[in-house]
Amino acid sequence: MTAWLDPTREIMAAFRDLPLDRPVHMINLLRFRAHAAYPDDHADAGAGRTGAEAYAAYGRAAAGPFARAGGRQVWLGVPELTVIGPAEERWALAFIAAYPTGQAFVDMLRDPEYRTAVIHRQAAVADSRLIRTAPRTPAAGFGESE
Repeated sequence: MTAWLDPTREIMAAFRDLPLDRPVHMINLLRFRAHAAYPDDHADAGAGRTGAEAYAAYGRAAAGPFARAGGRQVWLGVPELTVIGPAEERWALAFIAAYPTGQAFVDMLRDPEYRTAVIHRQAAVADSRLIRTAPRTPAAGFGESE
């Protein structure tokens, strides 16, 4: 099974080809490593941490860049059962992060403080999905938008 940890250059180019001047919501699905896997040059940063603990360190370290980007968490949950989809894709955490624009998300990724923080995410995550969405206002009907 392929693990997905970081966006590729090609995907980021496609991200930048989409409108960057409108709000985006990013759906995050995360599976953590049992034990954080820091690179040798950062091993002392997370000695003995679980993947979940390393991800919490990432959250603390990325809080400043996330706030400066205008980011906010709009929903968070712990997946319990995949009702439709591959049963082997079990996730430890799911959340939606909202950004005022696509450009704000790109700017956060370029922030030097964020680039330092991401080492914890890379050590923490065994597999992930990150899905850009265009937010809509729900209408009265199920699955309908205004």
